[in-house]
Amino acid sequence: MSISLHHLPREGEMENVHLAVEEDDIYSGYNDYNPTFDSEELENDVGFQQAVRTSHGRRPPMTARFPGTAIGARPLASSFGSRIPMASSMGRPMTGAVQDGAARPMTAVRAAGYTSSLTRGSNFDPLGQSRGPAPPLEAKNEDTPEEKIKILEKKVNDLIEESCMAQSIGALQLALEKAKEAGRKERALVRQREQSGNAEHINLDLTYSVLLNLANQYANNEMYPEALNSYQVIVKNKMFSNAGRLKVNMANIYVKQKNYPKAIKFYRMALDQISNAHKEMRIKIMQNIGVVFVRMGQYSDAITSFEHIMSESPNIKTGFNLILCYYAIGDRERMKKAFQKLISVPLGIDDEDKYIPSNDDASSNMVIEAIKNDKLHQMERDLKVLAEKFIMTSAKLIAPAIETSFATGFDWCVDMVKSSQYVELANDLEINKAITYLRQKDFNQIEAVETLKTFEKKDSRVKSAAATNLSFLYFLEKDYDQADRYADLAMNADRYNPAALINKGNTVFVKQDYEKAAEFYKEALRNDSSCTEALYNLGLTYKRLNRLEEALDCFLKLHAILRNSAQVMYQLANIYELLEDPQQAIEWLMQVISVTPTDPRALAKLGELHDGEGDKSQAFQYYYESFRYFPSNIDVIEWLGAYYIETQFCEKAIQYFERATLIQPTQVKWQLMVASCYRRSGNYQKALETYKDIHRKFPENVECLRFLVRLCTDMGLKEVQEYATKLKKVEKMKEIREQRVKSGREGSARGRREGREGSAGSAAGVSTPVLTSPKKASIMDSGHSSNSTKGERLSAKMRSLPGSNEPYEASSPKEIDASYVDPLGPQMERPKTGAKRRVEDDDFADEELGDDLLPE
Repeated sequence: MSISLHHLPREGEMENVHLAVEEDDIYSGYNDYNPTFDSEELENDVGFQQAVRTSHGRRPPMTARFPGTAIGARPLASSFGSRIPMASSMGRPMTGAVQDGAARPMTAVRAAGYTSSLTRGSNFDPLGQSRGPAPPLEAKNEDTPEEKIKILEKKVNDLIEESCMAQSIGALQLALEKAKEAGRKERALVRQREQSGNAEHINLDLTYSVLLNLANQYANNEMYPEALNSYQVIVKNKMFSNAGRLKVNMANIYVKQKNYPKAIKFYRMALDQISNAHKEMRIKIMQNIGVVFVRMGQYSDAITSFEHIMSESPNIKTGFNLILCYYAIGDRERMKKAFQKLISVPLGIDDEDKYIPSNDDASSNMVIEAIKNDKLHQMERDLKVLAEKFIMTSAKLIAPAIETSFATGFDWCVDMVKSSQYVELANDLEINKAITYLRQKDFNQIEAVETLKTFEKKDSRVKSAAATNLSFLYFLEKDYDQADRYADLAMNADRYNPAALINKGNTVFVKQDYEKAAEFYKEALRNDSSCTEALYNLGLTYKRLNRLEEALDCFLKLHAILRNSAQVMYQLANIYELLEDPQQAIEWLMQVISVTPTDPRALAKLGELHDGEGDKSQAFQYYYESFRYFPSNIDVIEWLGAYYIETQFCEKAIQYFERATLIQPTQVKWQLMVASCYRRSGNYQKALETYKDIHRKFPENVECLRFLVRLCTDMGLKEVQEYATKLKKVEKMKEIREQRVKSGREGSARGRREGREGSAGSAAGVSTPVLTSPKKASIMDSGHSSNSTKGERLSAKMRSLPGSNEPYEASSPKEIDASYVDPLGPQMERPKTGAKRRVEDDDFADEELGDDLLPE
């Protein structure tokens, strides 16, 4: 024990005080024996015993000159003299004592690079750079079993991570390969541990991760038996905790395999192994059980599951599925109760007023602006839209079932919604009520119109929506004045409503004021740049104005939005044809065929273009395909018959002309073509019978009588004189008729000439303009070329069909049927009907967008 004395020794103690002698070496004398360190003599040391018995050694320092620190007593010395340290009462050297004029350096100070012996020539080196570089680290020995095990574990973890990353980007096969390789490495790791004698230190978490990832990747690649085997290995291993939850994954696989009884069994096994503390997980499993029961048609069992969920933790999807089950069993009263439960489900979202900034606090306004469009607010909006969608669908589904009539049931639903948290949805339900009237088979349009007219005094948004739909209805009825009136009403209520602007543009379009119609379509596009109806109609308007380049630009933009729209691609092909670029037209029509391979009009158009290019074989292929899908197109039939006659296969042409005879029985030319084919093929008897049959139906047909006379003469028949007499009689009557017509034309021409001479005499120098006939004007407006090729002659009727280039006769789908949802809902899927509708003839003739091309 070192005792620091901070006072002078008293009398009687001086004999025990030894003064330190100054020596040259400050570290000398440590190996000499000093009686001070003799612990056996401490009992006989009077000074030591006195210090132990009294507080002699614990007295405070006399002055601040020598502070009592752990360093020990400091030497009494001036800055000019040598340092003389104090000694203990027994002559022991004190800690930190100096000898030979230099103090022994203290460790705590030495580490910072400072020393008390600077006078001896040492340099200032705080970082120890004078000692040279540090020795190199020892190389890790990777040959040891422990290092090999660590390296293998790292490889396995890396492979699992790579497998998950590959699966996240859609590379399912690569993810499976990585998962299999991780499994092989993990088994090698287990063997390595067993060989090194560390079998009890197996990493169960790593094994669990490898097996689970492998099972998931098997399931993602639809290798369901392998996935089930991998899950089974995990579930049966008692060393894995909470492995029973994976039975949910196994049940999901059984659902995909449509093995519903086994799926329910595994769902229930998973439910038994999950404690009540995990309430949300149990609710989701019960919801799956209910959906599987629905797919099995066991609606009573499904109702039990859904009712339990609605009592424990109600949610929108379960409430909707419960209504569907009650509808399936026809329980009217429980349908009403389920609808009331559905509209009372709390959504747990904030009011929209929270996101309205106030004018007082600038900092809070900045916060509101930041959270207005964040992911949380987007999620809240999506949840609200989903809830409104389910409520709207439920109302439309149960309205005819809960009351004696659809109107009464729908009114009950509207009343319930008005008293709930979805008050704003009541007006939308009323509008949907009117639209549902239109969708009914009896087409109760009066009720629909009356319902929509009730919204004329509502707020601007609802008023604009109702007026837009009324304008659409009157437009379909071709009551363009009323359609124009309600379009104006919708625009006045909401000038930024693109559907109202489109309907207004359509009413102007049918009046052939194309420039003004284009302005309305442009304004609709300025309000909603993604409004495809406005862009389509603008393209048609430019086409009518013969501004083909601008029309092409519109349809190219529309094609970028609607990549698989057959109507848009057909319009592009038609514009390229008008621009006299048949190759581009053929390419776009090929894209039409890739989307709708069974469309006969597009196939016939391809045949026409190839025929115009001189490629008869390709033209025949497309015309034949068109005939196969639609065997009633006269133009296609005529082309195929003429093709077979041209290629000397008259027997094959007969079937096409016979079909034309069935389609147009009053046209004699098809029957004459049939008889001509028989005659050219050498079947004179059949040709004679056909000509006789034609003569009975058309006794005044000169051409038929001529062929009868020729055939009877060649065959030496007696009827030749009879037919020759009839021929002369018919020819004489025809000559008389033509003479009368000719004389009538000469009289009218003489009258017109006299009239022109009179007007010329009264108004000399005034020229008469050349007028274009309406028929010619319509052909010119449609952009038809004047070439009289075979293909264009055959397609003349196709191009001049009535109603060509009509605008899109519908308001925005958001206004017409924005809330229509498949009644089965997202959890009870069924195939969508009409998803890949064949493009019919009227689609291209009328140049309209189909209702099913846009999302509802």
